[in-house]
Amino acid sequence: MNLGFLFLKSVSTGVITSEELDWVTRHQPDFSRLEEATALKLGRLLDGGLIHLGCRI
Repeated sequence: MNLGFLFLKSVSTGVITSEELDWVTRHQPDFSRLEEATALKLGRLLDGGLIHLGCRI
């Protein structure tokens, strides 16, 4: 999995799955600075309610 792809998919659908969120947290120590910034943005979108934790149909 790629964080950039995951970010785009989550923003376009408005949903991130728990498995995808688990992947982000497991790989966080290996992120580059750009990936860290992307993960922070993803977290802010989750906090703001623009992306929801759930499943895609």
